[in-house]
Parts: sequence; structure tokens; C-alpha cells
Amino acid sequence: MKELLKVTAVFALLLAAIPLLTFLKPRENAVPPLTAEAASPYADGKISSVAAMPPYRISEPQEGQADSSVGNGGTDSLKVLDFTSGQVIELSLRDYVIGAVLAEMPASYHEEALKAQAVAARTYAVRQREKQRISPDPELMGADISNDSTKYQAYFTPEQAKAFYGVGYEAYLEKISAAVDSTGSDVLVYEGEPIVAAFHSTSGGKTESAEAVWGSPVEYLVPADSSEDEKSPSYLEEKVFTEAELKARLETSLEDAELEGDPESWLKIEERSESGTVIKMTAGGSELSGADLRQIFSLRSANFTVEYSAKGGTFSITTKGSGHGVGMSQYGANAMANGGSDYKEILLHYYNGAEIADMSDIGI
Repeated sequence: MKELLKVTAVFALLLAAIPLLTFLKPRENAVPPLTAEAASPYADGKISSVAAMPPYRISEPQEGQADSSVGNGGTDSLKVLDFTSGQVIELSLRDYVIGAVLAEMPASYHEEALKAQAVAARTYAVRQREKQRISPDPELMGADISNDSTKYQAYFTPEQAKAFYGVGYEAYLEKISAAVDSTGSDVLVYEGEPIVAAFHSTSGGKTESAEAVWGSPVEYLVPADSSEDEKSPSYLEEKVFTEAELKARLETSLEDAELEGDPESWLKIEERSESGTVIKMTAGGSELSGADLRQIFSLRSANFTVEYSAKGGTFSITTKGSGHGVGMSQYGANAMANGGSDYKEILLHYYNGAEIADMSDIGI
């Protein structure tokens, strides 16, 4: 397998392949590669049990509400690196979370789903901020986080949100601001630390475990039922490739693949996870993961089936779900909200074993 594939395979699994201004549908959160964070040390010397996992994972005050947190460098502020200009902007945590929810989840979703996304976004931000205070990343130039959505949670500035939402901006801003404010300072924690609040657009009917996707077990990132995702427009996608197209892509990416003889034997799925993600497969005798194939063919997920048609000389790859499948399904969260669940019920369903706590209660 080419070195390029080895280095970038995890990126393809975790990063949403959608530019910042094309969030017309929910997506998985964009995060650094798994090796970017060896551990999450905090001021008391405690090390997170989530070793080698990403740092989590993604407005104006209401009338009469002061916004004194901006610029105070405290628990209610966040420093964001604008990767386009190189400037570090300090803003309130509230403003950041509002901008993140505007960018990460369709504003048309139910208020309780937006609240769940707000808590996940806040958890992401404070976990990343704590990590930077202990072990700063020089690339962030003193900031806590970047607005580069290929590496971090997406964030809309007010200008970007106005451009994206157009005439609906004011109404959506009001709706999301209210959702964020109603969650107070809630964050998701496990053993007193902000969790890896992973999320994705749509599962394959059941969410994935962190162990199946990233190779490391995480107590609260385990499979959860999300069967309503089967109604999502992003649930199924079929891509068709000719023999020549498939062979060219595989030979470009896999240096040891031998794609000769019967094309039906070129792709073989060897192992799946409980939730359907392809763990191990072969392509022309070369072993790879479903995440590798997802990258090579720009698939929505690594939960897929492959069918070969000798008559047409084509391969059909059909995916279930959209994203890595770990943590909260955004479509599933919206379905739960429409069914009467509140944001806390949604979060505790998808992050089984985690708890919801006020930031002040855990000293951040």
C-alpha cells in the first residue's frame, strides 16, 4: 500500500469532504488524525483514558444580555485562529458555539437536536482549549482552535453565516442562539473530563464503536440504536464503476494490488463490525480496511457492499449512512427530538456512559 494511503487513510475516515460553505446537510465532525493527541492532561495531573483520540471531535447576545466574556481569557472565552488570514480572534465561548452549530447542523432541525449539537460543540471546544493550555500546538499560533474545517470543528463567522443562510439568517440565528442559551454551560464528561464528542451525519441504522473505527475502545463511544436513520436521504448511496475505472484507482493507491483474472474476485470483504463497518477486506490480494476503500472511492461511509456485474462489466458499491458512524447521529438526534426526546436524553443515548455536567462543576 502506498505511503500516501497509509498517512491519509484516517483523514478520509474522520474528515467531512464538504467545504465550509456547503453544509446543506449534517456531517461528521472534522478532526485531526488519531495520533495528534497522545493524551489529555489537565491541571490536576489527571490523564484521560482516551489515549490517541482526537481532541474533543464543533452571534450576538440576546437583548439585555451582557457579553463581558469576550477578551477576558477565562472560562467563557475562546481564541480562534483564522487560517485564511493568520489572525487570532478572541470571542466568547457562547458566540463560538452558536457559530459552530450554524455550520455543523441544519438550522431547520428540531430545537432539541440543535441543543444536543450545542452541547457537543461546547464539549469539543473546551476539551480542545484545555489541551492547548497544557500542550500548545505551534501551528495554532497561541489560539485554542482553528476555523479550518478540514482539521477542526466547523465554525461560521457572522459574515459566513449570513452568506450561507441568506434571507433566513436572522430567523435561524435567533433559533440557534436560543437553543445554545437554553443549554447553559452543559458539557459531556466522563470521569470528570470533557469527552470525545464525536458525531456524524447518518448511521447505518446503528452507530459504531470507537474501537471498530479507530482501533481504541472508548467506554462511551459504543454502538447505539439509530434505526430512524434508515429514513434519511443520506442513508443509501450507490456508486458504479467500470472495470477500468476501479482498476485504475486501486492500482494508483495500492502498489501491491494484482488486478488480473476474474474481476469478480478483485474485491473481497473479509470482516465487518457489529454495526456493519467493513473492518478488513482485500483488493487484488492487497489487504486494506473499509476506511481505505472509502477514501479511494470517495464513499459516504465504510459500511458498504460490493456487487459485480459481468454483463455490464461494472462494480456497484452501495453505502449505508454518511460519516464514520461514531457517537451522535445528527439525523438520528433529530428523529429522537421529533419523537419527544429532549437534548439530554438524546446525548445520553448516543454517548452511553457519559454524564452531562455544568462547566463550573468540573473546574473548567
